[in-house]
Amino acid sequence: MLLKQRKNPQENKVSRILITINVLGNSGPLKLLVNEKEVVSKIIVIALRAYAREGRLPVLGSSDANDFLLYCANPVYDALCPSENIGQCRVRNFILCKNQNAQDANLEGQSRMMTNAKARCKPWLGKAISFKF
Repeated sequence: MLLKQRKNPQENKVSRILITINVLGNSGPLKLLVNEKEVVSKIIVIALRAYAREGRLPVLGSSDANDFLLYCANPVYDALCPSENIGQCRVRNFILCKNQNAQDANLEGQSRMMTNAKARCKPWLGKAISFKF
């Protein structure tokens, strides 16, 4: 009879870490328990969902992870790469803020839509409308 080889229980164990994320403009941090091998873009999505679920203010206006950047709380680091594992940075405190480039592109698109709408409505702007009773 062959004996089954016992697997080491540490091999299958998923390591989880407790991280705190300060959202720029909010008073208190989000505390999240996440998988150490989770990528940064997924952490941003989880943080945005937790932020919305708790009804925190100010309202961020977007739930797209591409509109936000995650920074390490230490001022030495730049924004984390969205495909990087969260456990690689070896820190537990982060700052979440809006991506200015994405925000500027969004505002540019909105202003373009407004000018197009004004151009379409321009023939009507100078005309008086009269109603007969």
